[in-house]
Amino acid sequence: MTLPKDKVRILIVDDEAVVRESLGNWFREEGYLVDVAGSGKETLQKLAESSYDLFLIDIKMPGMDGLQLQRRIREIAPDATIIIMTAYASVETAVEAMKQGAYDYIVKPFDPDQLEHVIRNAVERKQLVAENIRLRERLQEMELFHEIIGQSPAIRRVLEQIRLVAMSDTTVLIRGESGTGKELVARAIHANSPRRYMPIVIVNCGALAEGVIESELFGHEKGAFTGAHYRRKGKFELADGGTLFLDEIGDISLKTQVDLLRVLEEKKIFRVGGNTPISVDFRLIAATNKDLEALVAEGKFREDLYYRINVFSITIPPLRERREDIPLLAEHFLKKFARSMNKPVHGISTAAMALLQQYDWPGNVRELQNAIERAVLVCRGREIQPEDLPLYVNEARESAVGKTLAEVERQHIARILQETGWNISQAARLLGIDRVTLYNKIRKYQLKPDSPR
Repeated sequence: MTLPKDKVRILIVDDEAVVRESLGNWFREEGYLVDVAGSGKETLQKLAESSYDLFLIDIKMPGMDGLQLQRRIREIAPDATIIIMTAYASVETAVEAMKQGAYDYIVKPFDPDQLEHVIRNAVERKQLVAENIRLRERLQEMELFHEIIGQSPAIRRVLEQIRLVAMSDTTVLIRGESGTGKELVARAIHANSPRRYMPIVIVNCGALAEGVIESELFGHEKGAFTGAHYRRKGKFELADGGTLFLDEIGDISLKTQVDLLRVLEEKKIFRVGGNTPISVDFRLIAATNKDLEALVAEGKFREDLYYRINVFSITIPPLRERREDIPLLAEHFLKKFARSMNKPVHGISTAAMALLQQYDWPGNVRELQNAIERAVLVCRGREIQPEDLPLYVNEARESAVGKTLAEVERQHIARILQETGWNISQAARLLGIDRVTLYNKIRKYQLKPDSPR
């Protein structure tokens, strides 16, 4: 659907008043929203206060010429659509401007039909680019959903909760240790929600200093504080229509908690240094690795905000509580990194897999991913071996110390067989080998249902 003309904001930049007025009047009569500027300096001032869909810039102006102005605009608005206006004598310069990123150029005097054609194409292109970006983000989010890997009852419960809450507009609180995949879950909820075609804006509250988070969330007006050279939208505004994900919400100060509670109740914000209320519409997903109930009891987290964000809670189990998912995750990361590094690594040896399953993974899925990435990088064969894994994984194998590789393999296979009730198919899958190979190893190690682990 083509963007209505009365939604398209055009800024005409020309040092000749007659050109600005005639072009401005023509575009206004056509139904566009038009603003004008007589110089590069005035353009930058207007850009600090407003945003535009299209810029029509004269190439020859005193002071800052069209090429210089184009570069300055791109520093502020990298995706700006710029059309150069030129006389016959400076077509070569206009072509040079296009090489630097201008969308098109029009030659004075203007042909109204050509002008309308160029503007319409520019608007359609801008829409297509925006739509492509959204679709690409959507595909990435769908891929992320598939990265929530596992068949353990715990992870199945998480996936079911995602499906249950995604289509609503309910506020969600995601709990879990660092590295368990809280952001993946937030993205999966957004990707399966009615807001999926709008942006998901992610804020790591723990990474922002107290003096910065207010400006990050609310934005600021030009001159609101030292260094505020331009008006800037905050995360609340950027998430309008979509989802705002506040990670590590347990780290925000009491003052920011008050500000956030007010936004959630009123659905309006004021930019820092601004007096005009701005309506915002977003779904909030928050996450924390802290005990919010304890923080409330200690007076470090507002009780009213706690109840406001804890409408629907999803708890992601640590990896050590779903060890049966480790082979699936490890194989997934192996394929991912082997492909990206273009290395012929096709599997993980039984002994190496045993070490992966014995280790406690305090850093959870993120730590496992990093370990596999490192292993693929250093692996010289077609299978990851114990020596390819990080040293700390090898050092953690207390029960394996002093044992041969065969003994470690025998112990691990025996444990998996007992944990699966000697279900050969399930045990083979968990071990990452086929049934025939497992039967061969059972015979080799003379394993029986009552064999000691």
